[in-house]
Amino acid sequence: MTATHSQSLAPQEILRLRSENPKSRERDFAQANGITEADYVAAHVGTSAIRLNVDIAAILNGATTLGEVMALTRNESVVHEKIGPYEKVSVGPHASLVLGKQIDLRIFPKAWVYGFAVEKTDSEGNIRRSLQFFNKAGDAVHKIHLRDASDLAAYEVLVAQLRSEDQSQTVEIKPAAAKGEPKDIATVDVDGFRERWTNMTDVHQFIMILRDFAVSRKQAVELAGEEFAWELEAGTVESMMNTVSETGQPIMVFVGNNGCIQIHTGPVKEIKMMGPWLNVMDPTFHMHFRTDHVHAVWAVRKPTKDGHVTSLEAYDEQGEMIAQFFGERHEGEAERTDWRELVEALPRLAQSAAA
Repeated sequence: MTATHSQSLAPQEILRLRSENPKSRERDFAQANGITEADYVAAHVGTSAIRLNVDIAAILNGATTLGEVMALTRNESVVHEKIGPYEKVSVGPHASLVLGKQIDLRIFPKAWVYGFAVEKTDSEGNIRRSLQFFNKAGDAVHKIHLRDASDLAAYEVLVAQLRSEDQSQTVEIKPAAAKGEPKDIATVDVDGFRERWTNMTDVHQFIMILRDFAVSRKQAVELAGEEFAWELEAGTVESMMNTVSETGQPIMVFVGNNGCIQIHTGPVKEIKMMGPWLNVMDPTFHMHFRTDHVHAVWAVRKPTKDGHVTSLEAYDEQGEMIAQFFGERHEGEAERTDWRELVEALPRLAQSAAA
């Protein structure tokens, strides 16, 4: 949940409260005290944080010099962590890319508003360093955590390069605009919508269809028709993850927010449930997924020139995408048969099956 203002606590008060509650996770501490995570980090400027200029090109190109790091992208329901180097950076005004084997990102620069270099001393006395970036609402869009194998000298050079002249301890928070009433699906040209869907030749055309018909992703799958989308029973994300863990078939896991989408491609092995959390604890991929936040799961088919591409999509109670799963696939390749068969075998919701 995002705080509605940024001046509810002065920086000194944030630091005082933190000294009384040093073990709480930063994000949990911020929420418990009615501030944003960006407020929390900014309060530490001058002690354990440095404000940075948010220059996407400098950040991403500089990240390639750091060697092995952990890239972290999250939303309200999932934390997605990838370990490896930043490679194959491409910077554009509307979207930037990192296309490494391990770290694979789609970045939307307009959402990156605040940046900090942060130092934290862990319980064993080790200093943990990270670069942290936030949107205008004070929510984290992406973090880069150094590891033992990272190049500390390159990190210090990058921080010096990005250091802002503004080293104040507060940020101006602008809460995300309240969403208007969802479009009345009854007003949508369903036949026209389904015709556009049927004639897709690339999954990226889907975004234009959403814009042209002014519908959300969740509304789109509800309108697509049983040929292209069907709702699944609760628990199918866990079921799918356990199956791919057992079979070793490689998948793609997309998790994002308004500033970054992070992708894992490959097998998923070590899965542990802890309460509502589904945790992946593989050598280069960690994920922490709140299964109790899942309100609906859909199987979705999109036509492409290479045949249908099938996704498993989890949505929260507000109809927002939590995560999206595909079989591993590269441009120009047909979808893996084992992934398609896995999704088609997942139990459908009763009304979807009846339809």
